Amino acid sequence: MKIAILGAGISGVSLARMLAADGHDVVVLEKSERAGGLCKSRQVDGFTFDDAGGHIMFSKRQDVLQWMKDRCGGDRHLVRTERQTKIRWHDRWVPYPFENGVGHLTKEAIVDCMEGYIDAHVQRRLGAPCPENFGDWIEWRMGGGFARHFMVPYNEKIWKCDLRRMSSAWVAGRVPEAPIRDVLSSAVGLDTQGYAHQSVFWFPEHGGFETMVVGTVRDGGFELRCNAPVENVRRDGDAFRVNGERYDLVVNTVPLPLVEPAFEDIPDEIRGDIRELVPISLVNVLIGVKLDEPMPPLSWIYLPFPEQGPANRVTYYSNYSPHNAPAGHGCYMAEVTHRGELRADRAFARDVCRALDAAGILDADRVVTIDHVDSRFAYIDQDLGFDARIGRVRGWFDTSGYITFGRFGRYEYHNSDQCIGRAMEVREHVRDIADTGRPARPRFA
Repeated sequence: MKIAILGAGISGVSLARMLAADGHDVVVLEKSERAGGLCKSRQVDGFTFDDAGGHIMFSKRQDVLQWMKDRCGGDRHLVRTERQTKIRWHDRWVPYPFENGVGHLTKEAIVDCMEGYIDAHVQRRLGAPCPENFGDWIEWRMGGGFARHFMVPYNEKIWKCDLRRMSSAWVAGRVPEAPIRDVLSSAVGLDTQGYAHQSVFWFPEHGGFETMVVGTVRDGGFELRCNAPVENVRRDGDAFRVNGERYDLVVNTVPLPLVEPAFEDIPDEIRGDIRELVPISLVNVLIGVKLDEPMPPLSWIYLPFPEQGPANRVTYYSNYSPHNAPAGHGCYMAEVTHRGELRADRAFARDVCRALDAAGILDADRVVTIDHVDSRFAYIDQDLGFDARIGRVRGWFDTSGYITFGRFGRYEYHNSDQCIGRAMEVREHVRDIADTGRPARPRFA
């Protein structure tokens, strides 16, 4: 088949390579000057940075992890790192996840957290139902102490809203529950580890995370058209037309609110739902510093409190690869989310640096390079109406003959490895279409 893929983020180019390997004639249309989407990287004054937060290569699925590694040339071109993540809890360093580091808090906070955690555990065992909103879910799952001392301030910093207006459905399956034995062990000073599947990760030796995208495009067997915005998409009998060109199948990975105006045949009620899919944006502040001694052996840290400045997470990016910074230097990336109201400029970036200095993260006087990138589509606003809204949108696409997937192509809160895993599922769906000659509802619907 001749297949058009809209958008050259990691979802689009991964699927394009897979479909080209199956013998299809694949064209990828990308609005910007190069592929990558949220996985782009850049070089500034000899430093390498990722545009949209600190990506890492890991996956629960070994086939996906191997696919990612292969796109970078294999293990010999990757840096293997044992994850070291902490929370800056006031003036203390607390291991992450917070429930596994509770023993590092003050004694008063330990008692507060454990009292609430045990009470929440008992209430769930007695049948307390899972709340529909995220704010109440935190207390239902973690208890009031964990909520006050970390979960609420940290999540309010990310999502920029009252957590009770958010659905709790998105955390199901995404936030693993720490065994109560692990939490009790931590409280009395025994080391425990959470999120074991992320205990080791890999990162490209050179070029940042975009290296994986470059390796996906190189010799991928498909045509990549950059500076090629999608202006019109419509049905044409049993086929489709994109910008006037005929295709047998169209797969979308572009954020739905951006591509919706181009689709001629979306019903008005579905257009209304798509226009309500408001994203949460991300400013990534890129910071290069002169070093007198090596950076602490940290991967990334969390900053839950307002007095620590606007950043919620800081990646120690030159620890991912020694080639991310010139000799004698290191680099950080500080993430600040917003809902469209933030004016991100150099003055703002400098203010972020000063706040990190005050929080004990870096020395602002040692900063030699500073830059920032503002990504409009970064996180998904999963409010209480989101599930019904996106269900109607996905339902229409899944019965229309079009395919849509990707973090914002289908509005699934997926990391890059999950996007690649989803591309593998779409590949199987396209194989079904090619074998039967007729569209069918996607297997992942």
